[in-house]
Amino acid sequence: MGTAEQVGISPKQQHKHKGLKFYQYVIRALLIAIGVTFEAIALEAFLVPNKIIDGGVVGVSIMLAHLSGWPIGVFLVIINIPFFIIGYKQMGKTFTITSACGVTLLAFLTTLFTPVPRFTDDLLLAAVFGGIIMGIGVGLVIRNGGSSDGTEILAVLFNQKTPFSVGEVVLFINIFILGSAGFVFGWNYAMYSLIAYFVAFKMIDITSEGLESSKAVWIISDQHEEIGDALNDRLGRGVTYLNGEGAYTGNDKNVIFTVISRLEEAKVKNIVDSIDKSAFLAISDIHDVKGGRFKKRSIH
Repeated sequence: MGTAEQVGISPKQQHKHKGLKFYQYVIRALLIAIGVTFEAIALEAFLVPNKIIDGGVVGVSIMLAHLSGWPIGVFLVIINIPFFIIGYKQMGKTFTITSACGVTLLAFLTTLFTPVPRFTDDLLLAAVFGGIIMGIGVGLVIRNGGSSDGTEILAVLFNQKTPFSVGEVVLFINIFILGSAGFVFGWNYAMYSLIAYFVAFKMIDITSEGLESSKAVWIISDQHEEIGDALNDRLGRGVTYLNGEGAYTGNDKNVIFTVISRLEEAKVKNIVDSIDKSAFLAISDIHDVKGGRFKKRSIH
């Protein structure tokens, strides 16, 4: 399971991975293995024994295993194979091999952990904690350049042929799969499966993007220097001045750019409003910050 941002690995990103040193590959492989282990624990100790499913290939595999009596791992491998073959050219060799190894390991671990007793018989607790552990596992795999679900690759391919985004395709597929659980296990279990899916969805974001949410800020004002100094002095944030031009008036515009934490958003608005009530202010979420002077300097 995943989102548009999580599953969209560009050729440029694949190219960057080529520059990794050997020990970095080893660390990534270990973290992916840890993530897959979390997924297997979530499945065998919380979700599967309580007839709660996840989205994507994992959810389909759980239902097929229930109907056929075969191990989940068999279906995880069989269903994912065509997706990885199709996605080989789209996602690159490294991504495909890494994901195939992750799926194989997940299939092995689910079989290995099958005798593990369920942690709880309470369906709500199983959905919440199973979703948390599953989300952490999937997030670790995604953060380190892999995937354990071929439906994400299918969504990327559909995105190129249809007007729908990758996230919309993934959501549609998972709604269909989770809805199918109602016919296989009963509608109560399908609703608990939805809870597990949304909990896991949120945990994937937290794990793959980090706990600290950062925001990018753009400010256009004739009093840009005063606002920039205030952000620097009162927040300890470095700012960058950009040169712009108004498309309608043709006048030169001064744009302030900075990156803040989620907790500083209200303070930024207050600072800007106190200096220039007519200033243009735009704030957006960003998923990764690296380099530069993002770290705050201490304010005395």
